[in-house]
Amino acid sequence: MIGLRRRKGTSPSVSAGSMADIAFLLLIFFLVTTEIMEETGIRVKLPPWDPDITEQEIPRRNVLNILVNSKDQILVEQSEASVETIRETTKTFIMNPQGLKTLPANPRKAIVSLQNDRSTSYRKYLEVYNEVKAAYNELWEEASQLRFGKSYAKLNDLDRKDIRKDIPLVISEADPTDVKGLNGI
Repeated sequence: MIGLRRRKGTSPSVSAGSMADIAFLLLIFFLVTTEIMEETGIRVKLPPWDPDITEQEIPRRNVLNILVNSKDQILVEQSEASVETIRETTKTFIMNPQGLKTLPANPRKAIVSLQNDRSTSYRKYLEVYNEVKAAYNELWEEASQLRFGKSYAKLNDLDRKDIRKDIPLVISEADPTDVKGLNGI
């Protein structure tokens, strides 16, 4: 056991010279290979600001009011509705097939007003928004089939603009408030 004795005052050491290099390489590896999740929301393009536009009175019959209260209950024109009925209600309102006096006479004048409570769940808000957007997509598809005999997705930009000119996407989103709904809830 003579050869295994330690000298007093010295301790065994590990060479740490390459540790910084290894740490740097690991950092680069994780930065390159890690997918950074990007939070996405609703992609909406706002109209350009025009200071010359003045407020104008919009006839009540040209606006479809959809409210989502704090309990995620949906009210369409102050009547209880479900997510499943919003698409058809919106399409009927926009196109006004019978020329009813309570609906806009022209799809260009139709406005869908979407308002939610501050406590509305984001999931319910998105469900309602998606149904309204789906109503417009179906109307554009129907117009494309009637006018051009092909899918809206296969139209060129000029033809798409022509259809969107006749059936413009007009969704007014009001600031969240404390919406009173069913039975004052």
